[in-house]
Amino acid sequence: MRQFVQDVLLGLRRVSHNTLAMLGLVAVVGVVFLAGRPDVRYRLEHQTLGWLTDRATNRAMASDDAGGASQDILLAMAEPEAIQRATATDPSELSRQQAAVAYWIARRYSVAPEPISRLVQEAWEVGQRVGLEPTLVLAIMAIESGFNPFAQSHVGAQGLMQVMTGIHREKYEVFGGRNAAFDPVTNLRVGVQVLKDCIRRAGSVEGGLKYYVGAANMNHDGGYGAKVLAEQAFLRQVALGKQVPVNVSNASRIVAQAPAPVAASAVQSSVPSAESTPVSVAPAASSVKPPVASPAVEQVAMLTL
Repeated sequence: MRQFVQDVLLGLRRVSHNTLAMLGLVAVVGVVFLAGRPDVRYRLEHQTLGWLTDRATNRAMASDDAGGASQDILLAMAEPEAIQRATATDPSELSRQQAAVAYWIARRYSVAPEPISRLVQEAWEVGQRVGLEPTLVLAIMAIESGFNPFAQSHVGAQGLMQVMTGIHREKYEVFGGRNAAFDPVTNLRVGVQVLKDCIRRAGSVEGGLKYYVGAANMNHDGGYGAKVLAEQAFLRQVALGKQVPVNVSNASRIVAQAPAPVAASAVQSSVPSAESTPVSVAPAASSVKPPVASPAVEQVAMLTL
């Protein structure tokens, strides 16, 4: 009997050792996997934080004596169709390339990944339609408004891409009127059309950015083009799966020679079913020079078409 008990204990000890070793191996593999997939890591962090926040909120509501009355008031204001007004997409519905860009932007500019995912998705779709790199569209939104759909400059440029609503009023008519400038997707679509026309008139992306910022008749654009191309360079790297710190500064990148741009098709593939610190990339066979200190140029799309 004693021998039997000893054999059982020995077997349990070996099984427990093997189980712990297996758990350790799984943990190591998980860490290595997450280290190479920042989009998955950020998604898990976001979901965990949401779960913890929901639990804390539910506990607070359960301990609130007026919780019943508050719920009645909320039910009286219920509007199930409100979801139709939301500009948001689940990042899991995007391609891996797009999801990486969406999560990186969300962390860099402290915005929610769901609305950013919708904008990334739209930038890919519209960019492919008009022949512009989606990273360029997203870079302009980053520099112009920091992804604030309600941003407005002192000269009247509005929305994500800071389009001059007064000048381009007719472009918003097909979307229901000038107030559509504050719909993120509409503002993106109108802004892309303005940008495309600017590039066509100028004959180059750099020249088009100068038109877009309203500096077509000036000797300089106040460094605007360099900032946009710098931010685009970061977004290209992220889209190609490279590690780019979300707090990276573009100051050193602007004064250095930029690498040749990645082909637009490399970034525009995998379309599903869219004033912070930016970096620079040079268009084919050229380099971005450091911006000369000069008066700031208002960042608005002012081209009258």
